[in-house]
Amino acid sequence: MGVDLSIIWAVIIVFGVMMYVVMDGFDLGIGILFPFVRDKAERDAMMNSVAPVWDGNETWLVLGGAGLYAAFPLAYSVILSAFYLPLMFMLLGLVFRGVAFEFRFKAKDHKRHIWDKAFIGGSLIATFFQGVTLGAFINGVPVQNRAFAGDSLAWLSPFPLFTGVALIAAYALLGCTWLILKTEGPLQQKMHRIARPLAVLLLAAIGIVSLWTPLAEPSIADRWFSLPNFFWFLPVPILVLTAFYFLLRSASRGDHAKPFLLTLAMIFLGFTGLIISLWPNIVPGSLTLWQAAAPPQSQGFTLVGALFIIPIILVYTAWSYYVFRGKVKLGQGYH
Repeated sequence: MGVDLSIIWAVIIVFGVMMYVVMDGFDLGIGILFPFVRDKAERDAMMNSVAPVWDGNETWLVLGGAGLYAAFPLAYSVILSAFYLPLMFMLLGLVFRGVAFEFRFKAKDHKRHIWDKAFIGGSLIATFFQGVTLGAFINGVPVQNRAFAGDSLAWLSPFPLFTGVALIAAYALLGCTWLILKTEGPLQQKMHRIARPLAVLLLAAIGIVSLWTPLAEPSIADRWFSLPNFFWFLPVPILVLTAFYFLLRSASRGDHAKPFLLTLAMIFLGFTGLIISLWPNIVPGSLTLWQAAAPPQSQGFTLVGALFIIPIILVYTAWSYYVFRGKVKLGQGYH
């Protein structure tokens, strides 16, 4: 039996997207939480907690997009054609967030509020349209003659708009628990208080999406609720509820690292549920991995480069987080 390059590439792309969601998620979450923190020194500490690593986190988004283009060019062309507008809005949000991040530290006091607002707006826009794109993707993308054949505004429907709001809650919780891990004093205490209602919001969002998708798509309902699949997949929701319980408990006890790790577990399990629902489709409702795949020669050639570059990305990412480990104190900065 030969090696299935399409499955290998699917694993790489899923890994890259998950790494992006985790790492850039708490960056964007900090911007989402900015309106809840008014003190200048505390806002500085929030930004300084990610200042050394935020731009490197977006490497994973590039890896996921480049991997999709290299290994599944048909899926790449269909997905971009279907979601040009929300993806453009997402990128504009990331640009605003990045520019605001750098200029805020250089602005005079009376103008800093402008960059604070740009940071908040960029974070909210980028997060919301990532969630909208995800929701529209789950809804399905019609394909005819190997091209997108749907409405370019189909993403303006209830489910994608809901997933946009749901992702804001998820990233806000990631940012909150990251700040619990990285800060101390009144700011950390404030984040401990915010973590519990945000965790409830995230659990509610996961629950609504988990019910909405099988009700809207019979094939997903059959995947989850037919036997013996139901018993194979039952551990996923049980583990989500378990992680939620321990997250509430750790936040109330004032733990430092556990809330962040448990939030990662909840998001990973939600992501796992999404993969279970959609597998083996790379364009839901239209194309499987193998229908959208590039020729094996192309996949093999690009895989060599990917297997060379991914360990390098992992090493420099791990090294940067190791170098800047520990708590960020008020008044301490990297700019």
